[in-house]
Amino acid sequence: MDRNLEIDKIDLQILSLLMENASMPYTDIAKQISVSGGTVHVRMKKMEQLGIVKGFQLNIDYSKLGFDITSFIGIYLEKSSYYDQAAKDLLNIPEVVNVHYTTGNYSMFVKIVCRDTKHLREVLHDKIQKVYGIQRTETLISLEETVNRNIPLI
Repeated sequence: MDRNLEIDKIDLQILSLLMENASMPYTDIAKQISVSGGTVHVRMKKMEQLGIVKGFQLNIDYSKLGFDITSFIGIYLEKSSYYDQAAKDLLNIPEVVNVHYTTGNYSMFVKIVCRDTKHLREVLHDKIQKVYGIQRTETLISLEETVNRNIPLI
């Protein structure tokens, strides 16, 4: 059975409200959609068990904490079969915040956050380019993030 078939309008309303404000208390969500707080809690647990909700994150402006460089790294692997191990190795690099397995020119596309260009060079040279299976990389530096949002569910 397709897991999405177990999701109804109430679940989508709950998710939509939390996507707008992840710190919204379940009781406030319940009031807005006319259900009990217990219903919201049970449905959230269900969506966590189904893997729809994978946890909660803070959306941090890293530049205000001294991390002024966001970069995207296109990674060429020697063989596509190296992906799983390369992804595990990249997970161990704290500056790596996203890893994607891609089609097109790159085998992988990675987002990293660094303090400055010196830090970026160190991460690239001393960490990322030493990951087994990585043949070469191409780096794109983000000048500004204009949009960072979830897709509307309802």
